[in-house]
Amino acid sequence: MFNKILIANRGDVALRVLRACKEMGIPSVIVHSTADADSMPVRLADESVCIGPPSSAESYLNVPSILAAAGITGADAVHPGVGFLSENADFAEIVKAHGLTFIGPETRHIRSMGDKVEAKITAANAGLPLVPGSPGAVHTIAEAKKLGKTIGYPLLVKAASGGGGRGMKVAETAADLAEAFSSARSEAKAAFGDDTVYLERYLGQPRHIEVQVIADSHGNVVHLGERECSVQRRHQKLFEEAPSPALSADQRADIGRIAAEATRKMGYLGVGTMEFLYEDGEFFFIEMNTRLQVEHPITEEITGVDLVREQISIAAGEKLSFAQEDVTFTGHAIECRINAEHPETFMPTPGKVTAFHAAGGPGVRVESCLYSGYSVPPYYDSLIAKLVVYGDDRAHCLARLKRAIEEFVVEPIPTTLALHARLVEADAIIDGSYNIRWLEEKFLASD
Repeated sequence: MFNKILIANRGDVALRVLRACKEMGIPSVIVHSTADADSMPVRLADESVCIGPPSSAESYLNVPSILAAAGITGADAVHPGVGFLSENADFAEIVKAHGLTFIGPETRHIRSMGDKVEAKITAANAGLPLVPGSPGAVHTIAEAKKLGKTIGYPLLVKAASGGGGRGMKVAETAADLAEAFSSARSEAKAAFGDDTVYLERYLGQPRHIEVQVIADSHGNVVHLGERECSVQRRHQKLFEEAPSPALSADQRADIGRIAAEATRKMGYLGVGTMEFLYEDGEFFFIEMNTRLQVEHPITEEITGVDLVREQISIAAGEKLSFAQEDVTFTGHAIECRINAEHPETFMPTPGKVTAFHAAGGPGVRVESCLYSGYSVPPYYDSLIAKLVVYGDDRAHCLARLKRAIEEFVVEPIPTTLALHARLVEADAIIDGSYNIRWLEEKFLASD
């Protein structure tokens, strides 16, 4: 096992990894910017090192400073958390080149899954079902028009690099393709420095279903069921649940088996998430996240598996502590992402929190770095807390969630707690009929 782990991240994910390290008896080091000097992870870590000013480029993305911190403190492993450098293959290679262990998958998988064109090819070779689309990158509008006749419309032009909805444009008909193609390439170039795009059939009312997989270096591969992540705004998830209310037991078993088998064929190592679009009884692979997911707690709640602990153990060369037949799915779990944003305009609302009270009681888990007197910085992602609720079944879980939202206090800054209070009253949430377009096209559009 590791002697000391450096956590190269901030916020609730840094605290999550820190807690796992403490329970495993592994000393930890938190690196932080000057803006996070008073953060909860810094206060609780065994050691902390300031690696730069508030700007991410000068701190959490500053690879030389992170490596220097590892050297100064004697860390022998680096956990990248979520975001920042967690899916940066170059960073993973540099970490290894300096004699440290990168707690994550092998660089070849980070690299292949980070390029959406290569990811599709890899997925197809692993037997995963794909959305009908181009076999690879599309470089000219003439090529795009020719492929459009085969794939059919509406057509989605997607950036090969990046994510978060940037570099994605829809062509409803062939007449719209030239503008969508040009716009997607320009946006991708500006956002990611890469104007490579590819084409996919645009699905009308799909759901976003993802499967949690985990694999060790001894040939053991296990899936931990699926998560429903369809409540999204601008391709950003706001509300997730496990299991999905849309799938039957047979469908759940099938997609889990398919994802696990593909993971095995790829020779993947560590924690990963296979993401699919689901429509009319069919699954279509869209991407694989080669890291821990923000929404991993709901999987932990229904399986009893500590994903971060397993992730660390696997990176240390140990075997998974369980087999597929040991995994049982019990109850229902929902996660609400609480952001420092106005609940109607979604404008960021950084500022000092003078009153904070986390919801509690049976089946309630809060992942947050907030405390009374803490100032939410304006420099980073607006996520300030994850409210995770478990119940015996979905109805029980929703009832507990409603109660927990009413208890949760973050003042005086506006947050999306008010949005979630409205969401749990919505018919489509209560009956589970929502899809990835519902929040923007139905719920928010009615305001």
